[in-house]
Amino acid sequence: MSEQYDLLVVGGGINGAGIARDAAGRGLSVLLVEQGDLASATSSSSTKLIHGGLRYLEHYEFRLVREALQEREVLLAAAPHIIWPLTFVLPHHQGLRPKWMLRAGLFLYDHLAKRKRLPASRAVSFRGTPEGAPIKPAFTSGFAYADCWVDDARLVVLNALDAQSRGAIIETQTRCEALSRQNRQWLATITSSKNGPRTITARAIVNAAGPWVTGMVKQAGLGAKAAGLRLVKGSHIVVPRIHPHDHCYIFQNQDGRIAFAIPYQRDYTLIGTTDIPYDGDPAQVAISKDEITYLLELVNGYLATPVKREDVVWDYSGVRPLYDDKNSSASAVTRDYLFDLDRGDTGEQAPILSIYGGKITTYRRLAEHALQKLAPCLGNRTGDWTAQATLPGGDIPRGDFGAFLANCTAKLPWLDKSILQRWARCYGTRLFAMLGAAQGVSDLGPEIAPGLYEIELRFLMKTEWACCADDVLWRRTKLGLGMKQADIDAVTNWFNDIDASRKVAQ
Repeated sequence: MSEQYDLLVVGGGINGAGIARDAAGRGLSVLLVEQGDLASATSSSSTKLIHGGLRYLEHYEFRLVREALQEREVLLAAAPHIIWPLTFVLPHHQGLRPKWMLRAGLFLYDHLAKRKRLPASRAVSFRGTPEGAPIKPAFTSGFAYADCWVDDARLVVLNALDAQSRGAIIETQTRCEALSRQNRQWLATITSSKNGPRTITARAIVNAAGPWVTGMVKQAGLGAKAAGLRLVKGSHIVVPRIHPHDHCYIFQNQDGRIAFAIPYQRDYTLIGTTDIPYDGDPAQVAISKDEITYLLELVNGYLATPVKREDVVWDYSGVRPLYDDKNSSASAVTRDYLFDLDRGDTGEQAPILSIYGGKITTYRRLAEHALQKLAPCLGNRTGDWTAQATLPGGDIPRGDFGAFLANCTAKLPWLDKSILQRWARCYGTRLFAMLGAAQGVSDLGPEIAPGLYEIELRFLMKTEWACCADDVLWRRTKLGLGMKQADIDAVTNWFNDIDASRKVAQ
């Protein structure tokens, strides 16, 4: 007899993980399958911001911006270890948007939703101030406002962890190979890289496959009914830190777009993003030379000390699976989400809900709306619940990360401060579960690579679905940035040795 679930979620990005969490918390039986690693595609390739989207006001997307602004406060309370406030500095460019327009946009930004933790926008001078230090003298003033930073890949993992704690089954390296509707339920063939194929049944399916969403629609035999999908590539570059303070810059460009320059991993600055139509394989997306040139020219129009191509130490690209609203400009395509619910020709057969678009900022509301949409089919046993719930590790008293870090420092005086701060940010209160009975550095196991001890690798493998070096170095952490190849190889070899030991044991 096949496994039976209320809900099969296909896709382990932020939308899929968020929906699995919400559904499990409502008492539904949930299986989430992801063909690669959690957050291995679009959801780890974002600009890593929880923000309202100031520029979307120009496209009159007031509902989207308002919802996103509301979510800043909710998510900041839910995960204060991986989400924190960030000040954005917007220089006024004499040849672009006038000051009155910027001021009016920021006034709307301040008032579209209530603010509890974040300050209002303000005017800033660049003469003799830290904000003006890295900027060309021609720019004398601007504005500052608040949004939030997020570790995007960790946000996905925390949602999956919470889903699992509430009864959901999370399977990575597992593909949904075939779907067939049998009146009131779906029959799905899923194939694991370790255990091969098996068949399960589900009362409903959520198609959160991101750039592969239309492929899943076709697999379900509904190709003619697929909504329009528009793939847009966004690329980022990372360079050595361009300024000593912890503010982010938002730079306007002549083409109407903007780019961010964000403090990143202590020693670097993250610059992005581009918006380019994309029609290739989402799994093979990569930054182009033209995109690097575009980003460098944009930020160098403002920086007193130019960033050179040889300064780029890392880059990444992702594909945004947007709903095709027929806008001629890729950057103007709506970032709002669209649900495509199909219940068969009779309107009463097993449902499949396909998701187009969406922003990482609004993933929780998207998940809530998805379960509301499916409620007539699946029931709504507990109602909406995620707005008041913390994510794993986020149960920090009063959300005060500074006080939490000070407490950790007092309890763990033997631990290197830089490692302790990284662990506190990554794991929040789960830090103590990872350390277990460890009383000193010798209890952490071998240091497999600089700052990466075996105790952390085993914790990530056991509790966070980490299967290989890339999962750890580029998603669960960002330790790969700045690592020597020999160190990366050491982590790879550690996983290979674990796999070899398992095979011998079997």
